[in-house]
Amino acid sequence: MRPPPTLKTIEIFPSIQGEGLRQGEPTIFVRLGGCNLRCPFCDTKHARRGGEDIEVDDIIDVVGLFRDEFPARWVCLTGGEPLAQDIGPLVRRLKAAGSMVQVETNGTFPPRPPADWYTVSPKPPAYRFHPLFVKKAREIKLVVSRDLTLEVVKSVRAAFPRAAPLLLQPQSNAGWSARKAMELLRRAARAGSDNVRLSIQLHKVLDLP
Repeated sequence: MRPPPTLKTIEIFPSIQGEGLRQGEPTIFVRLGGCNLRCPFCDTKHARRGGEDIEVDDIIDVVGLFRDEFPARWVCLTGGEPLAQDIGPLVRRLKAAGSMVQVETNGTFPPRPPADWYTVSPKPPAYRFHPLFVKKAREIKLVVSRDLTLEVVKSVRAAFPRAAPLLLQPQSNAGWSARKAMELLRRAARAGSDNVRLSIQLHKVLDLP
């Protein structure tokens, strides 16, 4: 008999979506362990390695318990890098249970699971992403690090359909990064890059998990 599917899991918790177009919506987060990148500005370094092997059925049960107390329609799979594991069984089970599923990803793995919403955040230095995300991404996010350039912003913006907004997110809501984001926003607009926006981390402003 084949063993039940498991996923390396860091934590499961209810909150609001603090980033992007879904900002402010009640959301249950499933943070998965492991990542193929080592970004110096990562604010979830504890999720790069490890995590407890938890059966998909048990993850579904925990999400269900949270939904009983916190009626969130959305479940967000984040990390780490969720697509570094086979999240297909979990996505299908969540959707069968009536949840809408968002996946936050660096975009380096193909978007095979049938998620309702892909947030793609290409990372330095290469800012590479799987070509299938060109049609799958609902939003694209770039962390405004000290190394982010206008050329990268223009290149990533041009790679995706205009309808999917490109969000410039200040690094950890830092003032220097917010000022740089505003300058990049102005320069991108002057260069003709449409639908580039500024997006902060609302959950950090409100001191929420």
